[in-house]
Amino acid sequence: MAGLVHIIGAGLAGLSAAVRLTEAGRRIRLYEAGTQAGGRCRSYVDDVLGCRIDNGNHLLLSGNHRALAYLKTIGAADTLAGPETAIFQFIDLASNERWTVRPNRGPIPYWVFDRNRRVLGSKLGDYASALKIALAKPEDTVAALFGANPLLFRRFWGPFAVSVLNTEAEAASAQLLWPVLRETFARGSDYCRPLIAAQGLSESFVFPALDWLGRRGGEIRFGARVRAIGYDQGRAISLDVGGETITLAGGDQIIVAVPPPVAASLVPEITVPTQFRGILNAHFRLGTRVESPEILGVIGAASEWIFRHGDLASVTISAATPYMDDEPETLAKTIWREVATALNLAPSPMPPWRIIKEKRASFAQTPAQVKLRPKAMTRWPNLVLAGDWIDNGLPVTIEGTIRNGETAAKLMLQAAG
Repeated sequence: MAGLVHIIGAGLAGLSAAVRLTEAGRRIRLYEAGTQAGGRCRSYVDDVLGCRIDNGNHLLLSGNHRALAYLKTIGAADTLAGPETAIFQFIDLASNERWTVRPNRGPIPYWVFDRNRRVLGSKLGDYASALKIALAKPEDTVAALFGANPLLFRRFWGPFAVSVLNTEAEAASAQLLWPVLRETFARGSDYCRPLIAAQGLSESFVFPALDWLGRRGGEIRFGARVRAIGYDQGRAISLDVGGETITLAGGDQIIVAVPPPVAASLVPEITVPTQFRGILNAHFRLGTRVESPEILGVIGAASEWIFRHGDLASVTISAATPYMDDEPETLAKTIWREVATALNLAPSPMPPWRIIKEKRASFAQTPAQVKLRPKAMTRWPNLVLAGDWIDNGLPVTIEGTIRNGETAAKLMLQAAG
């Protein structure tokens, strides 16, 4: 008889696993050490800015089919916003040049023949290099494959790799980019339309899931830190939750959906990535709505992407480990100058701001670290792993995280027959 599934960690991997198991009729119990769910994908009201902000900006694409299916299941499919067609606007702050990338519909990339739809300054022949991604070897880095074309590397491949892999292009695994391209840009504009959470990440991915689970009998325990897992005779048999021992019944199962160092402390004999990269986000309350793109890519600056929600301008800097020791005010002044230039705003006075540093936002997606990603299944038949760092061939994205949660759920269902 199928028992209770104990899910450790209420980030997106844990939530997506819980949703799929509940949908299949299984009973679940979520343990979250913190006071709220969502992990790095959440929003909150900031007392300085006086509005709701995301702890980090996350961009989805319309080809992220599992993420969109998850939102549909929990009743949040209408909470994303974006342009009606695939359009990506850029500015190079070093030259003050602007351009727009506009892929066409269908898998044949006619758009690269039109200089008004491709990267400014690029030539038709430059795009043949995209074939290198499909043939990338495990040891290949993005810079090694594309560094020979300085313009396209600086204005496309480098920024694309950093934003997707949160790792500097000189060290980032090129092989991880191919599944992203294959499922989005390679299929045409219908699959690479940019999407963002209109109200907030929690409003899209977290609150609806918690409500959906609660209405179906799912149990969520906050402030419940799992300190240890007991093992005996080849199975996981107990959980130490804040000093309380919970003994597993015969049909009970466990999904460990926590960051790599925590998972390694709970599950013996697994390999996990050991190096990490940070992400820095800056939020500015403009005080007035401005006429500017809702999503703007920035080249030649510390800022990489500017997301605009009404009168809020939010900036993402990936692979931001070099900035983590800088003073917040210094960072805010530097980033604001870039935002003001990009959005054609007066540079002073600087509006109210908030700097958010996530020092270990993702594991370093280098060829060496990718090799350390474990599979979801462990040697204990009633325990599986989930999380963005589990090996599924995808980089650390919302899409990959949700898929890993669903894979863990599928393995639990198969094991229970």
